[in-house]
Amino acid sequence: MPRLIFTQQLRRFTEVPEIDSDALTLRQALEDAFAVNAALRGYVLDDQRQLRPHLAVFVDGRRLRGKGADALDVALPSDATVYVLQALSGG
Repeated sequence: MPRLIFTQQLRRFTEVPEIDSDALTLRQALEDAFAVNAALRGYVLDDQRQLRPHLAVFVDGRRLRGKGADALDVALPSDATVYVLQALSGG
């Protein structure tokens, strides 16, 4: 069962659940998290239902590339671990 984990940075803004989901895609897993905390949707997705540019998503240690709608339709292995975190930049 895929596990969706939101890192501490997002906890500054809202409650972020750890979700065990039977989702087949990242989009479905995120929807399971939004069902637990609807406010989380606004921090993760923009008005076009795409990942916000300030977020990074890792599936089993590999960074998800792209921010478009197709990125959310990535298939999740049944034992996937997904991390959603605030992308940091600077020097």
